[in-house]
Amino acid sequence: MTGQPEWWQDFFSGLALDFVRHSRDEEDTFAEADFIQEALELPEESRLLDVPCGGGRLTLEMASRGYRVTGVDISPDLISDGTSQIYAEQSPVTFEQRDMRDLPWQEEFDGAFCFWSSFGYFDDAGNLAFLKAVHNALKPGASLLLDTPLIETRLPEMESQERVWFPVGDLLALEERGFDHETSRVESEWTFIRGSQVEQKLLSLRLYTYRELCAMLEEAGFGNHQAYGSMDGEPFELGATWLYMITTKVET
Repeated sequence: MTGQPEWWQDFFSGLALDFVRHSRDEEDTFAEADFIQEALELPEESRLLDVPCGGGRLTLEMASRGYRVTGVDISPDLISDGTSQIYAEQSPVTFEQRDMRDLPWQEEFDGAFCFWSSFGYFDDAGNLAFLKAVHNALKPGASLLLDTPLIETRLPEMESQERVWFPVGDLLALEERGFDHETSRVESEWTFIRGSQVEQKLLSLRLYTYRELCAMLEEAGFGNHQAYGSMDGEPFELGATWLYMITTKVET
């Protein structure tokens, strides 16, 4: 399989969009929001940036907890999903459709989070541009919470399981994945099935080692990393299946 350079422009549509909308339930959302709240340690009314925000499930949940949240995503359909769920009683919450590498804010946010394996969409220059854009948008000393797989976490899993089925309501999704060692990218072919309707999409995700990720974060202006292997707060170590990284905008 060969990934498309800008696969994300076509991926989030049709049945894939329904998969994104419904593959995380309310319990998942509450657990992730609890972790974000505990990890960032910010008081109510703090300004948070959710990027990319998808359909806004975490944007809206964090807003319901008293934060002022801005969600950014490139998909107009997902931004429309989020906007349609804003309620008058929520704290100020806004959605903006834009590329995650193009953030116009300068030192406006008290914290940011990038969740659900949404880092690594681009080439190295693009991924660095995203981190620098978030860095510029954060106030000095503010933190970014990044949830992402690494080479150390994903390759052992892929070696034992190259095909994975995901049932979501009446929708079935099949991910068939391989690793391109020349580009350090996971190349996935997704098949979405609902009744007689079948759609196929390609996804390409750049994987970094822990050391490579830290080096890129530091190049973007972050430091003082705190690494966890789960949302229970366990330290990241050999055998962890995921990385939750809290990294801070370093004052210069």
